[in-house]
Amino acid sequence: MARNNDGKMSREEAGRLGGEATAKNHDKEFYQEIGRKGGDATSESHDKDFYQEIGQKGGEATSNSHDKEFYQEIGQKGGEARNNSDNDGKMSREEAGRKGGQARARQRRS
Repeated sequence: MARNNDGKMSREEAGRLGGEATAKNHDKEFYQEIGRKGGDATSESHDKDFYQEIGQKGGEATSNSHDKEFYQEIGQKGGEARNNSDNDGKMSREEAGRKGGQARARQRRS
């Protein structure tokens, strides 16, 4: 067990033990519910620019840590998933609109 200088349990150790105890006492639905509540709270306190910025940062971090083969693999999986979907492999109107909006936003930033 990790101890700090005065012989007490460290915050890291206390957090780990607390997390393990919580995981034993709660099921998947519990974590889904707290995740939903957190997402709702975050969406109420942040605007579109916030989400665009964190998406940009995440995309840059991913591109810095993955190679061409990674993108080929996820593209392959996406294509297979689309082929197995109920909409005959066609993009939904919602998805097409979202992608079009993202592309237009990227063009404006360039």
